[in-house]
Amino acid sequence: MSHVQPSSTALDLDGLEEVYDALAEALDQVGPDKAPLMLTKLALLCAQALGDASCFRKQLTIAVQDLG
Repeated sequence: MSHVQPSSTALDLDGLEEVYDALAEALDQVGPDKAPLMLTKLALLCAQALGDASCFRKQLTIAVQDLG
């Protein structure tokens, strides 16, 4: 895997909607049986692109809040 330099700016609402749509399409494409594996792979690729394990852990903490 190659290292990708993260962007210095956050996504705006349009960018987040684009990412949401792409993620939903990918989840539909792989199906429910492979979704957990695909999401794990995606998270690892995003963490590598982010290049900051501490920042990734903070985002992970936020992501698991209020799911139940």
